[in-house]
Parts: sequence; structure tokens; C-alpha cells
Amino acid sequence: MENEEMQRLIERYLSAYNTFDIQGMLDVLDEDIRFLNIAQGVVTTETQGIPDFRALAEQSVQIFSERRQTIRQIEFTQGGAEVEIDYEATLAVDLPNGMKAGEVLQLRGKSVFRKKGEKLVRIEDHS
Repeated sequence: MENEEMQRLIERYLSAYNTFDIQGMLDVLDEDIRFLNIAQGVVTTETQGIPDFRALAEQSVQIFSERRQTIRQIEFTQGGAEVEIDYEATLAVDLPNGMKAGEVLQLRGKSVFRKKGEKLVRIEDHS
């Protein structure tokens, strides 16, 4: 039952993420949500709490014209889950790293989700 609840939370979060539904994303998050983006072992982005997470989400919707995270596999852990993710996104703007609007990013990564009560309290995106 606990694993099913965790999977539903993750699926609700990813569905909202994929459709740029910021409020839908926030609806499944604990007020103390901690988000980390970790690239090659280095934390590149970190937020704490709903206001910081909302600001990051609002900023990121401006960067992509389309985006999709697809679950490849879920491994449930005590109080959470590790999810193998396929990520694809189309840039809406040119980025400082030289990538141009219209280019498609394709990554495979892992997201780690932790739950507190009925909400997600921690999300780590690893690439």
C-alpha cells in the first residue's frame, strides 16, 4: 500500500511537470520540500521550501517549449523511491552554454523521492 501511494505521488508530480502545471507540482509537495539538482556528483541547484521551489519552477517553464520525464523503473526504499528517468526537452531559448532554442536535450538520469506524510518532502535529480 505504501509503495502504491508513493508511486501515485511521483506520477502526479511528473504528470504536472510534463504539462508545465506548476500548481499541480506544488500540490504534492510538503511545505519544507527540499529540491536538489545534481550533475556529475555536484549540486548545481538547490531549493528549500515551497516559495523557492515555485520560483525555480516558474523560471524553468520559460526555458523549455516541451519537456517530458518518463519513468523507466522504480525501486522503492524506506520512505521513498529511486526512479530511473528518461528526460527529453526542447529548448525555448538560447542558453549561455551555447545550446540554441529548438535544440532537444535527451538525458537518462535518476530521481530520488522522499515522502513525509502524504506529500513529497525531498526530490533529488541526478544526471
